Order: sequence, then C-alpha cells, then structure tokens
Amino acid sequence: MGAKKVLVVYSGVYGHTLKICETMQPVLESRGAAVTLAALSEEAPDPSGFDAILIGAAIRNGKHNPAVLDFIERHRALLEEKVSAFFSVNLVARKPDKNTPETNPYVRAILKISPWQPRQVAVFGGRVDYHRYRPFDRWVIRFIMWMNKGPTDLDTQVEFTDWDAVARFAEEFAVRVQEADS
Repeated sequence: MGAKKVLVVYSGVYGHTLKICETMQPVLESRGAAVTLAALSEEAPDPSGFDAILIGAAIRNGKHNPAVLDFIERHRALLEEKVSAFFSVNLVARKPDKNTPETNPYVRAILKISPWQPRQVAVFGGRVDYHRYRPFDRWVIRFIMWMNKGPTDLDTQVEFTDWDAVARFAEEFAVRVQEADS
C-alpha cells in the first residue's frame, strides 16, 4: 500500500500557523505520509482525495476565521469518517491555565458551535511581532495584550509556541494516520 495522503489546511494571518504546519510536515512524512499543505481558501484541494485531514486555525481579533467553520460544515462527513484533527493558535495559550483545549476559551468556543467534534485537538501559543502587523492590528493586539498582562512594547518579537507540544501532537496524529485501516 502506498503512502497515506494527508491534507493539512490552515487559516492564518501573519505566517505563524503556517510555520507550525511546516514543523509538523516532516514528522508526518517520517511516518510515511504524503503531506499537502494548503491555505484554507477557495483554492484548497478537495479533501475527499485524502486519507487524513488536519486543520490549523489562528485567532485574529478574538475569532477564528469564519472559513474554518465553513470548511468544517461542508466536509463534516469526511472529517468524521477519516482520521482528522484540529489545532488552534492563539496568544491566550501562552498562559499555563489557558493552554489546553479544555481551558482555552477560543478552542472551547469553536468546538461549542462546530458540528464536528475532533478526536484530537490541541492549542498552541502564537507569536507577537508588532513590527509585522498592519497598523490597526498592532493597536488591537497591543490593547488585548495590555488587558491580559502580555507584552505591549512595540519592539516585542516573541514566540509563545511550545515546539515540543507541536511535535508531540504531530507524532500522535501521524500514528493515528499510520494505524488507520491497518
């Protein structure tokens, strides 16, 4: 049997969610998966041609992109039938009491309204880099950081991502993909 085809779709704004997906890719490939990375857009590949589907979504101004829920609703049957998983990337996850799917308000919110309840879910801390943000985003994020006792210095560039947790999540997903239909 050939390599399992894995679709990794992501919704991000400033590239950090893609970086997380790219970090997961070699883990999946080391387990024999053929990985396709794609932005969650109208041009994203049809997920029906894949053995497994992984969705990554960043928070922007307090919400996941509506396209994430649209994708889930359109492909619910496939997501339930195939090996699938979801992860969120947000700055609230930098806090030890908000870095699990059960404690992160953004993950809880999307799962509450999602018709699909993934078997594997994770949340990863994002990145603050005020220099990369558009002016409006810079001030919104700075205000949110101020309210939540995060970094507000406009020269801040810091990743809150637990890269070991990213690798563990990818490894768990890779094992699930490998064991499917075995």
